[in-house]
Amino acid sequence: MTAFLLEARDLHAHYGQSHVLRGVSLAVRPGEAIGLLGRNGMGKTTLIRTMLAHVKATRGEVRVHGRDCTGARPDAIARCGIAYVPEGRGIFPNLSVRENLQLAARPGARGSAWTLDRVLDVFPRLRERLGHGGQQLSGGEQQMLAIGRALMTNPDAVLLDEATEGLAPLVVREIWRIVGEIRAAGIATLIVDRNFATVLAHTDRAYVMEKGAIVLEGESAALARDRTALTRHLGV
Repeated sequence: MTAFLLEARDLHAHYGQSHVLRGVSLAVRPGEAIGLLGRNGMGKTTLIRTMLAHVKATRGEVRVHGRDCTGARPDAIARCGIAYVPEGRGIFPNLSVRENLQLAARPGARGSAWTLDRVLDVFPRLRERLGHGGQQLSGGEQQMLAIGRALMTNPDAVLLDEATEGLAPLVVREIWRIVGEIRAAGIATLIVDRNFATVLAHTDRAYVMEKGAIVLEGESAALARDRTALTRHLGV
């Protein structure tokens, strides 16, 4: 069996006295596309942030490439090849598009590296706006910049939290096209998005969270056909 690229084992996390993650186990194999589904407030973002060490785990393990990274610094996990596109995008508004991309650049394998030119080939809109400040971009352009910045780290996996939230339908389609390109390039993805049907159409497997725990998991195609389970856990 292929070793896991990113794994949470019996992960718990708290915000003060509130027990937010309750024994979550989740795994992503190299090149695999994973959906993370659930209603608002069920712990999806907290799970991602805990795996990335932005939130401290109170119990359990986070493993990257099979190595225990529980308690590691966020920058150490990023250097292990895990890139993050956060909800809200998190771009630097006072830096130009070029600067936002270049500050994230890390070397990649020869012949397959995500260079500035390669990222701009995927995002031609950004090429037209290289000198614009981050605050001058539309919401869709900011999301493209956030994804492009993640690719500039030459990651093994990209974690996308609410990748299409608040975007116009035409832009949403463009974002999903780009997600498909990332997947085709062999980069693993973990995707959170409110459009459950689209997530399931773009992933190999999916997990469903409810009240800080995984309540359902399986192949995405099978979950998409299980309307009873989707209605029970997602209200769709």
